[in-house]
Amino acid sequence: MLCAGKKSYFAAAVCIITVTSMLTASYLRLQRLSHQPKIIQEGRRCRGEIANSTITALKGNKTFIISPYFDDRESKVTRLIGIVHHEDVKQLYCWFCCQPNGKIYVSKAKIDVHSDRFGFPYGAADIVCLEPENCDPTHVSIHQFPHGNIDQLPRFEIKNRKAETFSVDFTLCISAMFGNYNNVLQFIQSMEMYKILGVQKVMIYKNNCSHLMEKVLKFYIEEGTVEIIPWPINAHLRVSSEWHFMQDGMHIGYYGQITALNDCIYRNMGRSKFVVLNDADEIILPIKHPNWKTMMNSLQEQNPGTGVFLFENHIFPETVTSPMFNISSWNTVPGVNILQHVYREPDRKYVINPRKMIVDPRKVIQTSVHSVLQAYGNSVNVPMDVALIYHCRKALQGDLPRESLIRDTRLWRYNSSLIMNVNKVLSQTTL
Repeated sequence: MLCAGKKSYFAAAVCIITVTSMLTASYLRLQRLSHQPKIIQEGRRCRGEIANSTITALKGNKTFIISPYFDDRESKVTRLIGIVHHEDVKQLYCWFCCQPNGKIYVSKAKIDVHSDRFGFPYGAADIVCLEPENCDPTHVSIHQFPHGNIDQLPRFEIKNRKAETFSVDFTLCISAMFGNYNNVLQFIQSMEMYKILGVQKVMIYKNNCSHLMEKVLKFYIEEGTVEIIPWPINAHLRVSSEWHFMQDGMHIGYYGQITALNDCIYRNMGRSKFVVLNDADEIILPIKHPNWKTMMNSLQEQNPGTGVFLFENHIFPETVTSPMFNISSWNTVPGVNILQHVYREPDRKYVINPRKMIVDPRKVIQTSVHSVLQAYGNSVNVPMDVALIYHCRKALQGDLPRESLIRDTRLWRYNSSLIMNVNKVLSQTTL
């Protein structure tokens, strides 16, 4: 009897699992069918004004579009990087206009709000729509409904449609520059260090900066190193300069930094071998290699299939100085002289140092600030004896005496080239 009972329980369990699997498969199939593009109009000319702002507000539905990107890594989709209210935005549709036949397709969007909102009501989101199979649309409009008039809606150009060859090895993304940024000397030193280490392009999501900083940016734009992405997020939302909602209760954290980082990855997916995600006061400093190219060649060889490399942050307090490299011509330039800050804080026993990243953008789906949220392949923590982040900023352990700090002069390996390059920029910008 006991044996028979066990068999009955087993058969019932198998039956339940089978039915559940069938219902799940049926549900997923229906979900996929509901997202398939459908023709709703034919023989029409594509209408709507082409959006030309970095951040475009959709009227009345708490959605902001940054840019759409073609993404065929899994299926043929348009992935729009955006910002949405995590509770109030439930339904969006992509309207694709296919030329020259004038067919208009509507595709229900999957709205994927990133998990790292840190309590703020608005967060970075991927708005993902399946594209028509027999059409490669160049533009898309976003509507709350699968029917109606979209003639007055903005149309967005779908980027990454054409395959590109890599034009650079390293692109660095800085997001976001705000607060009337005026740390001019440290910015120039960081830029010149990036170039020494192998960066060919720096993308800056700029909210605002000082007049003096504008002169410096103009120099780097004309040189071809910097590309500015205007970032007027405070024209649309109440922005916080903090990272957590509990600190000030604003709409979105840290000037929408996370959205900008995701946009920067997709913007450079087809044109840069690597994308570097760090701030202007941070330098990923190689220890075993002279530059990033040789370092990344070695790391990729040791970690095949890895697309995300994480580097540990170390604080070099701007209040603790060395008398070396007190260059008189630099003293009139506002900002920190990083060559004078070679004392770093020791690790704290119960605190994990945050990390910043060098990534293969083609392997990233979603990123946060200190790690990726979704990716193809592995992430690797790079050991401190291979590289560390030199982060010269306000102290985190401000009560420590100098004797408790660690003297680390490895930045000085680059002092000769760095001083020469900074002097050249200062003379050409007449600061």
